[in-house]
Amino acid sequence: MSQKISVRINNSEPLEYPIGVKIEDVLSQNLNETALLSIINGKYLELNKCLYEDSNIVPVTMKHPAGARTYARSLGFLLIIAAKKIMPGCRVTIEHSLNKALYCELHCDNELNKENIELLKKKMQQLVEENLKFEKIIMKKDDAIKIFENEGMPDKIRLLKFYEKEEIEIIKCDDVYDFFYAPLVPSTGYLKLFEIKQYKPGLLILYPNEENPNKILEFKDVPKLAKIFRETEEWARVLDVADVGALNEKVASGDIKDIVLVSEALHEKKLAYIADKIYENRDKVKIVLIAGPSSSGKTTFSKRLSIQLRILGFNPIPISLDDYFVNREETPIDESGEYDFESIHALDINLFNAHLSMLLEGQEIELPKFDFIKGKRLNSGKKLRLDNRTILVIEGIHGLNELLTNAISRESKFKIYISALTQLNIDDHNRIHTTDVRLLRRIVRDSKYRGKSAEDTIITWPKVRNGEENNIFPFQEEADVMFNSTLAYEMCVLKKYAKKQLDEIKVESPAYLEAYRLRAFLEFFKEANDDLEELIPKNSIIREFIGDSCFE
Repeated sequence: MSQKISVRINNSEPLEYPIGVKIEDVLSQNLNETALLSIINGKYLELNKCLYEDSNIVPVTMKHPAGARTYARSLGFLLIIAAKKIMPGCRVTIEHSLNKALYCELHCDNELNKENIELLKKKMQQLVEENLKFEKIIMKKDDAIKIFENEGMPDKIRLLKFYEKEEIEIIKCDDVYDFFYAPLVPSTGYLKLFEIKQYKPGLLILYPNEENPNKILEFKDVPKLAKIFRETEEWARVLDVADVGALNEKVASGDIKDIVLVSEALHEKKLAYIADKIYENRDKVKIVLIAGPSSSGKTTFSKRLSIQLRILGFNPIPISLDDYFVNREETPIDESGEYDFESIHALDINLFNAHLSMLLEGQEIELPKFDFIKGKRLNSGKKLRLDNRTILVIEGIHGLNELLTNAISRESKFKIYISALTQLNIDDHNRIHTTDVRLLRRIVRDSKYRGKSAEDTIITWPKVRNGEENNIFPFQEEADVMFNSTLAYEMCVLKKYAKKQLDEIKVESPAYLEAYRLRAFLEFFKEANDDLEELIPKNSIIREFIGDSCFE
């Protein structure tokens, strides 16, 4: 008689299965929803894994962020397989997300057009119908490198050359080999919902998300954001670091010093460009509004921009939106019954607009000061009047929302969107999520300056992200200019700070899953030494997180 194990689903009544049963088989027999992934003993496990001991399975569906990421990642692999089948020799790069779609490029002899995109779509649909298995194979790293040499994948070879583990898990589907550092669905048959459309010079893969798990949303174009991503690609070419493997080579050779200097120079050049754009409209623009998601480097950016504005003859005066909070008892309440400090209605919009109007009319105002301990807005005694050189610099999450400054004419305002957008990917097929860059920055900063552990930061991150989705991203295309605050070298510097914090999170913590995922991501980066860190300018945006900034 075969040996049995006890299996629970979400701590339900135990079910008896033969030892070695696949997670996929258990969930398909007992779950009404389609699971894409599972959580067992504090780790994400793919559904094609087998169970050899008593287990409790937590199913992960499309409604979970990890499920949505797994689905999108698997769709990327489906595109790669389809392209190899019908466009031999074509190189596919999975670039970045673009308004909840996945932007990809195909590097072929022939220009990508609607006809071959339609062929790709039909081939992808055929592969879904065939339900081909995504087979995982564990092998020696050197053997994997040989496979990728045969497959003509220099990006994988660069990456694995610096990977510290001696064994690696590669994926095989039909005759296509690849490597993904994060989970995939078990087979092509799981990927029934998708759409692809041309988005020059590449294409978009559209798919469901957590909020809409059963349908594909219509794509809403974000041309300004797409343009800043293209600028970022150009920066990567200037730096010659298209992926993490290339970056690691620079660290190993010592050429990373040049990457630091050129990266910082690119930032300074863009800051000067933005200041010049404001100067061109100096007869009209009186207010500069800076907004962006958490850990974008808004504080350092606003101070560096102010220096550039001073060079041009302006007298930049910062105004803190925090001082315009309504009294605590007037603060809106969110769906969980807690104060929603990220709502625009947590600010006294009427008073703020009245003060701006008075200033632009040449009147004097007294700036408020918010007492966060008492939860009250007080008089500060600080008076302000504008002269012909003064320009107001206002930094806050609602800066792009017209409601914040509704009493002021649009021509009087210059709006800037700043975010840490991906500058390089792990390799051609493994992209770096922009949210991961910002989360790691926040973990490092919260530990150093706010007395918060990585565990606390990770646990509160979903609420931060929800605030960004509601209050920042819907307005990003309102910006007059966008600034990418990511630095190509920063993960090599952040790694030692973040990894130390992540290692402290225990397996029983609700933050452990995310910490485990982030640690796996950081393993691909070669850590920079202390000598390199000393090269980082004191006014660098990364100093806002690791410390020793001249603006502290």
